[in-house]
Amino acid sequence: MNAPLPLASARRPIRELPDDLISQIAAGEVVERPASVVRELLDNALDAGAREITVRLSAGGVRLISVEDDGQGIPRDELTVALRRHATSKIASLGELETVGTMGFRGEALAAINAIADLSLLSRAAGADAAWALDGRTGELRPVARAVGSTLEVRELFYATPARRKFLKTDATELAHCVEAVRRHALARPDVGFAIWHEGRLVEQWRAAAGADVRLQRLADVLGDEFVAQSVAIEHQGGAVRVLGRAGIPDAARSRADQQFFYVNGRFVRDKVLAHAVRSAYEDVLHGHRQPVYALYLEIDPARVDVNVHPTKIEVRFRDGREIHQAVRHALENALAAPRAGEAVTPAATPFFRPDTAAAPAQWTQPAIHFAAERGLGDAAAMWPQRRVDGAAPVALQPVTLQPSAPAPLPANDDAWPLGRAIAQLQGIYVLAENSQGLVIVDMHAAHERIVYERLKTQLDGAAITSQPLLIPATFAATPQEVATAEACAAVLPTLGLEITPFSPRTLAVRAVPGTLADGDPVELARSVLAELAQHDASTVVQRAQNELLSTMACHGAVRANRRLTLDEMNALLRQMEATERSDQCNHGRPTWRQVSIRDLDTLFLRGR
Repeated sequence: MNAPLPLASARRPIRELPDDLISQIAAGEVVERPASVVRELLDNALDAGAREITVRLSAGGVRLISVEDDGQGIPRDELTVALRRHATSKIASLGELETVGTMGFRGEALAAINAIADLSLLSRAAGADAAWALDGRTGELRPVARAVGSTLEVRELFYATPARRKFLKTDATELAHCVEAVRRHALARPDVGFAIWHEGRLVEQWRAAAGADVRLQRLADVLGDEFVAQSVAIEHQGGAVRVLGRAGIPDAARSRADQQFFYVNGRFVRDKVLAHAVRSAYEDVLHGHRQPVYALYLEIDPARVDVNVHPTKIEVRFRDGREIHQAVRHALENALAAPRAGEAVTPAATPFFRPDTAAAPAQWTQPAIHFAAERGLGDAAAMWPQRRVDGAAPVALQPVTLQPSAPAPLPANDDAWPLGRAIAQLQGIYVLAENSQGLVIVDMHAAHERIVYERLKTQLDGAAITSQPLLIPATFAATPQEVATAEACAAVLPTLGLEITPFSPRTLAVRAVPGTLADGDPVELARSVLAELAQHDASTVVQRAQNELLSTMACHGAVRANRRLTLDEMNALLRQMEATERSDQCNHGRPTWRQVSIRDLDTLFLRGR
């Protein structure tokens, strides 16, 4: 038998919640763990103009959190007001809320912390005769000795809400989160010194950076010299958006996303639009599911970004997400495109291979047309016979063997040939070259694949994405979100080569698709584009599909393993690698070359020991 339904509970009258309960509910949104308290107190210290901040912790921050700063301090008559809900000096009107330039502005943090912990506030304002200490429990004020600045002590976190305390992790885990909170602030403010103490022991210290490039110095101090050595500088101005910082090279990618820092006007944020822009910039050079490392700083007019989205202030909303997405993506793509073997040089005048010119055109076009028909390139495949890639075209090669010849000397300027001079080929797979640092090992198929791929992309990028109307529109039952996205992005879809219009209140019709993807599934393409537009305000689905098509064509057309090359052909490959964007990784994100230094070779043979 079915269990009887529970009786409806007696109706309870609607009442206003007591102030204590309201404060504890609000505190649950602001304070999740000790690191949340550290973040809020650091925001206040930086807003007060602090140049030295010391964080002292006990039991991972559960027993004690103390934040000392040398900022402006708080006058005596404002101390009691500071602990009230929605009391702040940061904003006073709606206009200031819409152009927030400070780290804090909601006026909730101190009141929330005081509701769930034992808080005391010591402060001395500039020009005051003495410092004053405020007990958050009793409201008692007493004079104390202190220099100009403030000290906030938070003891026994969550003592007023024991249930919340049970959800905390071990002291070591909570300490790690607190250190991470300080580290995020330290990366944003290299002009400020930070010190972290735990149980009376110094855990981390970052002194205020000084010199020509304080941001680079702070990045090295916080993330390590290895991060700086394995990253490229980012400096891009896209309209009203400026992107600065450093982005790790693909080889420095990690299995976890634990070194990804993005700041908007100095505020650490997590945002889907920004994360998607970074990922799309790396997807052409990153292998598998590896995570890139970066520290990026976005500067934008505060009126163009809303930071009043969540009480933690870690989420933002952009007025024009597409503009931000393009600026970040282009900034990273441009920086990552330069080959790390050296600056781009003029490609070698001699072709990479010596093709049989009589047989080249037919043997170049046939695989391309076959592949186009197989993958849905359609009528656009007709452009490939005329779009022969000069020099690096995957044409039929004459059988050649290594011919002994006098080795050419290295040029006087080592920078002219960063990848050095070819000396041999190993097992028909790797090219061995010598440069001023030692030995260079090149995966010839991976390297040639990238060269062909980049040239095909350049040819395709030369023209705008052209649409091909469908003879019979492809209709599909759409979700309300897909319908809303199609209507909201009606002006954006044509730039992607798509035409999607409402067919009925619950049905969408795909009337045109990009010409290069004409034989694919129009419904699947439309759904993918709409899903990405809805989530990220920008879509790279079309470009990703085109690049996948070109990547496979390049893979089929690149020189195969066990193909014997002459020294001249090997040297031509090295020179084209030096002149090709993203030539350090193949189309699938694997490295194309590795440097083995003389010191590494000496270590292998125990020289000098």
